[in-house]
This record gives sequence, C-alpha cells and structure tokens, in this order.
Amino acid sequence: MAWFDIAAKKFGFPTIELFVKAGSDGESIGNCPFSQRLFMILWLKGVIFNVTTVDLKRKPADLQDLAPGTNPPFMTFNSEVLVDVNKIEEFLEERLVPPRYPKLAAKHPESSTAGIDVFAKFSAYIKNPRKEANDGLEKALLKSLKRLDEYLQSPLSEEIDANSTDDPAPSTRSFLDGPDLTLADCNLLPKLHIIKIVAKKYRGFEIPADMKGIWRYLNSAYQREEFINTCPAEREIEFAYLDVAKKIK
Repeated sequence: MAWFDIAAKKFGFPTIELFVKAGSDGESIGNCPFSQRLFMILWLKGVIFNVTTVDLKRKPADLQDLAPGTNPPFMTFNSEVLVDVNKIEEFLEERLVPPRYPKLAAKHPESSTAGIDVFAKFSAYIKNPRKEANDGLEKALLKSLKRLDEYLQSPLSEEIDANSTDDPAPSTRSFLDGPDLTLADCNLLPKLHIIKIVAKKYRGFEIPADMKGIWRYLNSAYQREEFINTCPAEREIEFAYLDVAKKIK
C-alpha cells in the first residue's frame, strides 16, 4: 500500500491520485494548464493526494488500461476513474465540502468568466505565421487582456464603501474574486502565466506595464505555494511551444 493510501486512511481522507503530463525529461511536471488547474484545486482543498507524471511518449501499459485513449490530466478518486477536467472540478467541489474542506467556487459570477477568451486570442496570435495578420491578432490579444485588466481593477461590491460619496477607488484585491484563490483562478492563472512567458520568448510581446490589475494578479499568484509548486519550469513551457509558435514570414 502506497504512503498516501496509508495517510489517507489514517486521517479519513479519500484516496486520490492525479495523473498529469510529464515534462521533456519524462519525470518533471510538464506544460499543461489543465493539469495545473486540477493540481491547484486539490492543493487548495487541503486533501492528501498523490501526483503521477505521465510521459506521453512512453505511456505505461497499466495507465493505458486505467484510462484508455485518454491523455492527462485524469484522476482516480477511491478507485473511480475521472477523465474530464470540467467534470472533475465539479466532482471535487461537490464531494470535498465544508466544514472539512473549503468551498472554492467564486462568489461573483463575473469572476468565473473574466479573461475567458484570453487564451484563445493568445493561441491564434502565437500560431500565426503570416506577417500581414500579426498586428491584427496582437491587437485582439491586447483587447482581451485589457478587458481582464479592467475587471481586476474594478472594485468588487465588498470593496465599495456604500456610505461614501466619492467615486470608488480601484480594487486592491489579489485574485479574481477577492483575497483568496478560487476555481476561477485555478483555471485562468496557469494560462495567463503561459501567455506571459511564451509571448515574450517567441514574439517579443510583453503584457503592458500599465495593466496594473493583471500584474498585481500575477505577482499575487507568485507568492502562493499553491501556484508556484504546481507550475512547470519556464523552460518546459518554452519547450512545449518550440514547434507550436510559428515564425512570422
């Protein structure tokens, strides 16, 4: 019996194993925002779990039998195999509930949709090889980032003094929905981190310094172990986009 099985039984936790994409060395954590999303959720829930990295080039036969035709991330929960990221998130939020486990859903519905199109705009931008299309795609990415920045700089209802006659001050919150990480952050932060690294490496593009909301958001994430300890190394992110990022011709 594995150590995490023993620990889980001792403390009354479910037996959970998360399978994530391995890095270029076949062992370390690879670039996969969906893997990091689930990794962060489990860490935030405070449950004991095991993480196994899966080398896609040499996927072990037992894993092929466990989740045939499925690439990571996937998860086992008390021997039940779960393979859809969105469904896994819903499952964990429904099964790991207060008072033992924190609720991670955002309180404000807008927090769950903020930045919803940023990664798609980035993907179109980074995969484009045509010089004549580059400027338009970069502007579309900037527009999407600007909307996200505006949301992060707009105060949430609990940040506004209802008794004040002054205009509300810009938000100072750390994350999308307030001072704490939520499911919305687990989805967006890994993608935003990839954008920051890859766009600079392969396009010389940097998130503008005047987007203070986004930079506050990223820097807040870099102070949290739930993010930095589930994040692949920068070289892994750059390596993953070596062939994906098309050269402008």
